[in-house]
Order: sequence, then C-alpha cells, then structure tokens
Amino acid sequence: MLILKVISRLLDYPSQALFTHADDLVKAVNASGQLSTTRQDELAGFIRQLTRSDLYDAQEQYDLLFDRGRSLSLLLFEHVHGESRDRGQAMVDLMSEYSKRGFAVSAKQLPDYIPLFLEFLSEQNETYSREWLSDVSHILTILSERLLERECAYQVLFEALIELSDATVNREKIARAVQKEQPDDTLEAMDTAWEDKEIRFDQPAQPGCEQSCGNLSAMPGTSVTRHQASDISAV
Repeated sequence: MLILKVISRLLDYPSQALFTHADDLVKAVNASGQLSTTRQDELAGFIRQLTRSDLYDAQEQYDLLFDRGRSLSLLLFEHVHGESRDRGQAMVDLMSEYSKRGFAVSAKQLPDYIPLFLEFLSEQNETYSREWLSDVSHILTILSERLLERECAYQVLFEALIELSDATVNREKIARAVQKEQPDDTLEAMDTAWEDKEIRFDQPAQPGCEQSCGNLSAMPGTSVTRHQASDISAV
C-alpha cells in the first residue's frame, strides 16, 4: 500500500527532501483511496502544517517528542518486550521475515523502527500489510492516545494506521490507562530511567502490550537508527 510509504516518510526524522516533496505526498494521500475522506484531509493538513514550519524547528520538535523518554519510542519491541531478552529474538525473527520477502535493511537500521516497518509493509500485498498492522494495532493505539494527551499533531499518523489495520481495539480502556501514566519526558524522569541499573535478562515485558500483539511474538525488532526520508518523489 503506497499510503504506508507516505506515512513512513512522515514518521521519520524531518528532512529537506520531505519538505521539498510535500505536494507529492499530499497528492499520494488524496489518491490513495484506502482511507476515509476525513482521514485523508487530516493527513494532508498535517503535511502542509509540518512543511510550512521551519525545518530546524520541526527537527527539534521531533527530537523532543520521540527521542525524549520511552513512552513515545518509535521502536515497536520496546513497547512489547521492554528490556527483556525476548526482544532480541523478536528482532531476529523480524529480520528473517524481511529477508524472506527480499527487503534489504542496512546494518545501521534496527528492524522494529516503525518508519522502516511501514516501508516494508508498503511493498507487500494489501492483505499481508493489514494483517501486520492489525497485530500492532494495540501499540499504535497506545501511541496515538499518548500523543493526544500531549495535543500533538503527529497523532493523525497513528490514527491513519489504525484505520488501515481494520482492527478493533478497546479504545476506552487504553485511553484510561494512558491518562493514569506519569510523564517520562521530564528531566527527573529521564535521569531515573537512564541511571545505571543492574543488568538483567529476566525482566518482564511492559504490561498492556503483550496482549493483542499476535505475530509480534514471532516477529523481530529493536531500536533503529532513523530511516532517512529519501527519494520522496518516488512516492
């Protein structure tokens, strides 16, 4: 699904290429035919809002949002396995799935980075892509609700992915859980999260994400370096 490639570019670190080809992205969104009119309008509005801002401001906002604290991590398996050793095997499995379908990943890229994962799905058939999106819909919903709490425009990207997944999730339950969370992007919270701790491999996965993750247990991923938005015109 081409629309997944568009969302992949939008979820990646803002680049000059992204800004230069904003009109191409809007055209791709409007021509997709796989999203509701409302969702298409939201995506097109997000693209225009993002690319009308200063590039450096957009990059700074992105860093503060996704690289500060773990609650909005763009690494799928961080939300599924946390720091448990199951995360490594999940990464291996996902890399195997990529390889089996001829999708090449550079040595610097971790397979569970969401923009990279979406890039992979964009090259698969629609049934396969929707199945995988459904498997991660619980995580996508958690991220969407956390962005909603912060009144962040990036939420529309996750809402589009949830719609494309055709999955049914307990939205109210997830929203209530998110509202009870303590912020992890404050300096104090970050110091606590990154302080030296005893190295362990038996820590349980973070609660809430182990359910409704289907194939993720058999799929692989960890942290990924940013998959730069390149060749936007090809979208």
